[in-house]
Amino acid sequence: MSKKEVINENYLEKIPVRNENISWKQDDENKVTLEIENTGFFNFLAQKLFKKPRISYIHLDDMGSFIWPLIDGEKSVLDISVPFEAHFGEKAQPLYERIAKYFQILESYGFIGMNS
Repeated sequence: MSKKEVINENYLEKIPVRNENISWKQDDENKVTLEIENTGFFNFLAQKLFKKPRISYIHLDDMGSFIWPLIDGEKSVLDISVPFEAHFGEKAQPLYERIAKYFQILESYGFIGMNS
C-alpha cells in the first residue's frame, strides 16, 4: 500500500463537522449557499473603508450542494461517499481522491472541522 493510499484511507475514516458559525440555506433547486460573516478588525476596516460586505455568500456547485446537507457530525467521509457515488455515478470518479480533496478544501477554509 502506497503512502498516498494510507493517507486517503485514514482521511476517509474522519467525520466532518460543520462550523456552527456558518449559516446556510438551500434553494428550490437544492443549491446550497453558505453565509459567512466577515468579522474581526481587518474585516471591519475593509467594510468601512472599501465598502466590503458584512456577509459573504458562497454558492456551492452541484456536487458540493449534494454533500453539504449530508455533513451531520456522525457520518464519516466514506459514509458520505456512498450516496455521492450513487447519485453522480461516473461524474464522481475518481471518487475517493475527489471527495477527500473536497473535504480538505472545506477544512482549509474553516467551513468544517474533522473529528477522528
